[in-house]
Amino acid sequence: MRLKKLKEEFEKNKKIYDSKKLKFIGVDGFDVYNPSIPFKFQNKTYIFGRLEKREEWARSWVRLFEKTGDDTYSLIQNSMIYQLEDPYISKIGDEIVMGGTHVRYSKGEIDTYYGYFYRGLDINNMYYFTTGPDYMKDIRLIELDNGEIGVFSRPRSKEIYKKYGSESIVGFTTVKSLDELCADKIQNAKVVEGLIHNDEWGGCNQCYRLKSGKIGVIGHQSYNDNGVSVYMNTAFVFDPITFEVSDFKIIGTRSCYPEGPSKKPDLVDCAFTSGICKRNDEKVNLYSGIGDCEAGRITIDNPFAKDEIIW
Repeated sequence: MRLKKLKEEFEKNKKIYDSKKLKFIGVDGFDVYNPSIPFKFQNKTYIFGRLEKREEWARSWVRLFEKTGDDTYSLIQNSMIYQLEDPYISKIGDEIVMGGTHVRYSKGEIDTYYGYFYRGLDINNMYYFTTGPDYMKDIRLIELDNGEIGVFSRPRSKEIYKKYGSESIVGFTTVKSLDELCADKIQNAKVVEGLIHNDEWGGCNQCYRLKSGKIGVIGHQSYNDNGVSVYMNTAFVFDPITFEVSDFKIIGTRSCYPEGPSKKPDLVDCAFTSGICKRNDEKVNLYSGIGDCEAGRITIDNPFAKDEIIW
């Protein structure tokens, strides 16, 4: 299998300069995992985290935390509680956009799930403004050089598997403003060919403008290995004009992060990507959920060193 071979090669030659778990204060009894990347607002650093009890599944909340120490984040008391999973953050114009997955139940069973999107000028006062398509997670936005907004989709269905041999694939489209973002636009995004191969699945987690006009994407790709769902941190460069994908690479695996538990036995090799953040040197910090019950940070070489990021 392609990804398994790439993983083996990466782990033989990986360069990890620092590896830490994130500590979350004020949430006793809950795991915090699959967070957004840390971000600044009014000279403070924050992070959105997914809260869930270890013995439960698909019963998550997203809460806001403030950085209060090295790799340590404290719950903002009385902050908004979002009934979401796997939050992410982006900056579009002057606004902050936060997205995550909302799971809908019917008669006590999971019925479907959507991407929910919130926007605002104040991280403490975000407004829900649109919903993504049925059964689609990991929709990501990025402001482009021309002022439009790039939208990465992640369709997943029996039809997708039949056509592409993959459990999920990635698409891309653009909208002129946040007001145009809707389920139909996202659902009809053009497929990015050649990124996800047979018996794999994956998606985009955080996107970065590059000086070339291309997009640097930090994502995840996954495969099943004898009943274990293997999730890895990946990176690639995407050309929004030609749809060409280049410089695909694995940048992190579960073994890069400190040892720890997993929510279920089949998630022992799970590193669900958040994204990268700038450092004061040439390297970057890569953030990730680990084992579907914790979060970690590793320091790595900049995966887009060939094409400078517009931070």
